[in-house]
Amino acid sequence: MVIVKDRQGFQKEVLEEKEKAVLVDFYADWCAPCRMMEPILEGLVKDNTDIKVVKVNVDESQELAGEYGVMSIPTMYIFKNGKAVKQLIGLQDQRSLEMAVK
Repeated sequence: MVIVKDRQGFQKEVLEEKEKAVLVDFYADWCAPCRMMEPILEGLVKDNTDIKVVKVNVDESQELAGEYGVMSIPTMYIFKNGKAVKQLIGLQDQRSLEMAVK
């Protein structure tokens, strides 16, 4: 998993990624459901080499969170070829994430 702290990192890790689907997890350290997502996301990366997970802390990257309309967390976006193709809000299980990415 990659943690992105600014627009430049987001550009490089998400928007310029052409080989893998990217799941962007907008989270905060104080958010209990966000903390519950951590082992699920780790399992997703471990079991799916074609998926990249990028984490964006909404407290540290308010501009990015605002740009993507994040109103509650966790909010996840699936990106393919630099374009957001799906949004998921709230706690998800690994199987749901895998199905959303495919």
